[in-house]
Formats: sequence, C-alpha cells, structure tokens
Amino acid sequence: MAAAHSPDENYINCEKGLLSWFTTLDHKRIAILYFVSVLFFFLVGGIMALLLRLELFAPNVTQNVGQILKDGDTYNQVLTYHGAIMVFMVIIPGIPAILGNFFLPLHIGAKDVAFPRLNLASWYVFMAGALMAIATFFMHKIDTGWTFYTPYSIKSGTSVVMMVLAAFVMGMSSILTGLNFIVTVHKLRAPGMTMHRIPLFVWAIYSTAIIQILATPILAITLLLLAMERILHVGIFDPAMGGDPVLFQHFFWFYSHPAVYIMVLPAMGIISELIAAFSRKVIFGYTAIAYSSLGIAAVSFFVWGHHMYVSGQSEVAGIIFSFITMLVGVPTAINMFNWNATIYKGSVSFQSPMLFALGFMFLFVIGGVTGIMLATLPVNVHFHDTYFVVAHFHYVMVGGVLMALMGGLYYWFPKMFGYMYSEGLARLSFIFIFNGFNVTFFPQFILGNLGMPRRYFDYIPEYTALNRISTIGSWMISFGFLIALYTFLLAFKKREKAPANPWGAKTLEWTVPSPPTMHNFEVEPIITAGPYEYR
Repeated sequence: MAAAHSPDENYINCEKGLLSWFTTLDHKRIAILYFVSVLFFFLVGGIMALLLRLELFAPNVTQNVGQILKDGDTYNQVLTYHGAIMVFMVIIPGIPAILGNFFLPLHIGAKDVAFPRLNLASWYVFMAGALMAIATFFMHKIDTGWTFYTPYSIKSGTSVVMMVLAAFVMGMSSILTGLNFIVTVHKLRAPGMTMHRIPLFVWAIYSTAIIQILATPILAITLLLLAMERILHVGIFDPAMGGDPVLFQHFFWFYSHPAVYIMVLPAMGIISELIAAFSRKVIFGYTAIAYSSLGIAAVSFFVWGHHMYVSGQSEVAGIIFSFITMLVGVPTAINMFNWNATIYKGSVSFQSPMLFALGFMFLFVIGGVTGIMLATLPVNVHFHDTYFVVAHFHYVMVGGVLMALMGGLYYWFPKMFGYMYSEGLARLSFIFIFNGFNVTFFPQFILGNLGMPRRYFDYIPEYTALNRISTIGSWMISFGFLIALYTFLLAFKKREKAPANPWGAKTLEWTVPSPPTMHNFEVEPIITAGPYEYR
C-alpha cells in the first residue's frame, strides 16, 4: 500500500536537505535551481551595467583615465562581461529554464518532463559553462564584446578560448532543454489535450525549443572553429592566414538572430497568458497566435544578413534580407492585434502582472518599429554601430523579455511558492522599472541619431546631457528590481497563504494546490474543452 501523503506536503517540503535539491528529478525543483542561478547572474550583469553607465555619466577627464573604470581596456572588459552574462546566462535561459520548466508539464497535464535526468543534467551543464565564463575574470579577462568578432578575437591576448568554450557548453544545456520540451509536448499531454488545446505559453516554449535545437549547433561549430584557430593557427577567419572574418559574422548571426526569438517567443507566451487571465476573456485569435509563434521561429532563420549591411555583402543580398526582416513584423503584429482585441471590452484587472504585460506591449512596439527602421538599408547604414542600435536591442531584449519575466513571476509566484505578495509594492516596482527603462534607453535613440558610437569609453561634451539622463534612468531600474526582490522576500517572511487560484485564471496549473505536490496531479486530468476554458 502506498504511504499516505500529508495535505500540506508539496514539492518544496517533500524531501529535506540541500542534497535533495542537487539530486532532484522534479521539474519544479530544477526550475527553482535555474531561478536562483539566473538571479545571481542577473545581479552580476546588472552591477556591470551600472558601472558602464556611471563611467558614461560625464566625459572623461583625460583621454586615457576614466572616472569609475580606470581605462578603456577595463571599460571594454566590463562591457564584454555585461553582454555575455546577460545574453547567455540570463535572457536566453531565463524564461524557458525557469517558467518553462516549472509550468510546461502543469499546463499539459503531465507529472514531469519526458526526460527528468536529462533535465537535471542540463542545469549542471549550464552551471559548468557559466562557471567557466566567470573563471575568465580571474585569468586574462576578455574584451572582445559578447559577439567575439574576428579578427580581433583571434589576436586578443585575453581569455577568448575559455569564454567561447563556456558559451559552447551553455549551448549544450540549451539544446538538452529544447529536446526535452519538444518530446514532453508530443508525448506527455493529458487525455483530450490536443495540440489545439495547449495553452499559448506552451506553443511559445515549443517554438522556442525548435530554434534551440536547430540554431544552437551552428553557434557551437562557429565557436569551436574560433578556438581551433587560436590554438592550432588554422586559417579560418583570420585574413592574415587566408581566412575570412566576414564568414564568422555569417555563422554567428545565423544563430544569434534566431536567438533573439529564443528570448522573445517565451515572453510573448507569458503575455498571452496574462492578457487572457486579467481581461477575463478567452484569448482572441488563439490559432493565429499559436501559428504565428511557429511562423516567427521559421522566418528567424532567414534574416541574419540585416546585421551585415555594411560588411560588403551585395546590394541584392541586402535588399532580400531587408524584405525578409520586415516579414517578421507580420506574425508579431498578429500577436499584438490579438492581445489588444482580447483586452477590448474585457473586464480588465490592472494588477501588477497585467501592468507588466501592458508595459511589455508598449516597449516591444517601440523595439519592433525601430527594428523595421534598422531593417531598411539606408537607415541602417546611418545608425549602424551607434547608440540607436543599443537602444533598439534593449527595448526588445530588456523591455520585452525582462518585463514579461517579471509579469510571469508575479503571476505565478503564488502557485510556485504558495504565498501572496504585497500588491502595492509590486506595482511600485513596475513604476520604477518601466519609467526607469524609458528614461535610460529612449535618450539613446537620440544619441544614436546624433552619431554617438556604441562601445566607446569616452564621448564629446555635446552628448553629456543625454548620457546623464540615461545614467539616472539606470538607477531607477535598479531601484525597481530591488523593490521587486524585497516584495518576494517579504512574502516569504509574512507567509500569507495563497489560494489555489487567486486570479481566477482558466489554465490547468490553477487546478492543483499552491505550491503543487511532487507529482503535480493526484488524478490524471481529462481535457474536454479548449484552452482557457478548462473550468
């Protein structure tokens, strides 16, 4: 006879001791391991961002001596670590590894992912790669920028080989996670849970997993070739040895532009869940949003060349890449239209998760419109390598992904941990993050239009005012995230018990206790209705 379970037993307290966490096969516990890891790397990357903005608060006193960072080399190193940490250790793994790991099985009525041991192994592989990257900080550091562009990354005397191998290892973790999710969606759905009944968050994670599996090996091969060139002096990318540095750009961006959607598609999935829940409506155009996720994933593989308009590629290639890049706006616009249609005449509740969803929509539209501008050949040539590109990138990545991640954390926090948080503090964190973000990055569009180059350690006095505004905005963002951290910590301290479904949402995860039990569902659910209509 099976042992009786306590009514208060859940995935957090079912096993005791730190070792039980490091050896767990439960997808929810593994999600928490990722959460703690990503939170730490976000803190490190965020501190480096603040150092960069402090350095740019005013022009340097001399050409060679900085105000905060001692010289240009130090600035370049901090810039490289900020970019590499935020991209490879925070934004790419963030939503899939944390919220995807935790909720994908719950969304489809499964007790776990298809390969629990592989799931745990993916976290260990991720941590191994991350620790390799951090180890370079105590070696010769690295100053190539997060893109590792050749031929400088071949000739640099810094720890390039260790860093690219670290990115290679973290890429393996991404592939393992994507494989696990695809098999889980196809093989472990509850009875009656057809592909057209899975929540849109699952569609987004599923589409992301396809990109992870198909695109990440390209980056892996590219980074191995770069390491081989440095170690064995084989002429692949170095023109001095008969190589082609532009070939590196083709390989790198063939992965890295799909990687943008590895970051963005899960964010869009979260927004679909939030809009439906807090508008008290069935999502408008479910099928269109589901297939637009696949459409974005497909088109993302054919637009890498818009990063290379000034690299010497032919005018015909530039025109083709410009046209295909603009096509990405079509499925993205479908999502935006359907979200607005869902909100229209809905009984909208402006609680903190919904505020972050609306903030995502506002910021992502700005990022998308400026992306269309950068897809246009003559405009791109003017803005290339200026702060306009920095602002666009951050409006999509930070304004999009982190706003959605915060909205998702506030939305699912009661389900993950079983406690309610202070709604007032959560809204206050949104105010500082949202407004601070615009104060930080909108002036950078103007700086780019005025011609300020990105990655520069110093600048002419005419750029001072806008840079100071941007730096003040970075302080506002930091304060907003500190409020969010305090909000969650206070919730753990107060231990206000969360009901099973505090938002009145309709998806399947809200039918289980908060926090969920070890095996999610005591009885296998039978699905008889479409998404967002289970109950």
